[in-house]
Amino acid sequence: MLTSIRGIAAATLSTGLVLSAAPAFANEAEAEFVISDEIESIDLETLAEESVAKAAEAIQPDTVSYAAGEPGFSVSGNVTLASEYRFRGVDLSGGNIAIQGGVDLSTDAGFYLGTWASSLDEQTVGYGSTEVDVYGGWGGSIGDVAIDVGIIAYMYPDAGPGDFDYIEFYGSLGYAFGPAEVTVGMAYAPDQDSLGSTDNFYIYSDVGIGIPDTPVSITGHLGYTDGFLTFTNDSKAFDWSIGVDVAVHGPVSLGLAYVGAEGDIAAGNYDFVDDAVVITLGASI
Repeated sequence: MLTSIRGIAAATLSTGLVLSAAPAFANEAEAEFVISDEIESIDLETLAEESVAKAAEAIQPDTVSYAAGEPGFSVSGNVTLASEYRFRGVDLSGGNIAIQGGVDLSTDAGFYLGTWASSLDEQTVGYGSTEVDVYGGWGGSIGDVAIDVGIIAYMYPDAGPGDFDYIEFYGSLGYAFGPAEVTVGMAYAPDQDSLGSTDNFYIYSDVGIGIPDTPVSITGHLGYTDGFLTFTNDSKAFDWSIGVDVAVHGPVSLGLAYVGAEGDIAAGNYDFVDDAVVITLGASI
């Protein structure tokens, strides 16, 4: 999940409209004063009418300027139907279809807040039927290097007795060249009761290559976990995936990936890390 930002696209909430105009006033020649030893006559009514007429004539449509105001933040959303939910190569939906979606709030300064949720298989995973993630951070760039740092809370609201929720800090660097983009990142979950009073360290690299003049992109991922969140006896494991994404129409995309992870699963137990082909159909707003 962390290897791709939850928010996929941004939609502007609202814009403001500012109307400005510079009225022209009648000059001195438009009001005739007869000055002698005393003012002989001033027709105030005529003077007012002429001034108003001149001002109205000066304010034409082509003299009015409009400035679109930016709200300073944007909201985006995403929804996905996946053939199964894989987190760092580990099956969390029991091989069943998972429904997923999220909402992100981003500011012009690069700060963001978001939430994302997925259905789980409570019979095999033991975390209940739902995962809800809440996260916040900052994304920006220095030169050609994209930067993303933040913190995420993984929560399981209908899990059984015990500690399941945990937090994790994350960061990544990305660089694009031509049609390709490479991202390297890490995530660290400090000691927590839900992690067996231990910690968890994760590093990964993602590669995406867009095929020119086509809606097709090739993706690759390699990750390494050292800590509680593995299914190996030594608490160390690699995970991987290779796939293809296709922009179907507008915000709709279709993905196909071969996914797997290392694990020491006893015979007869459910294999959370067996290799699998995962199909996803997603849309963003």
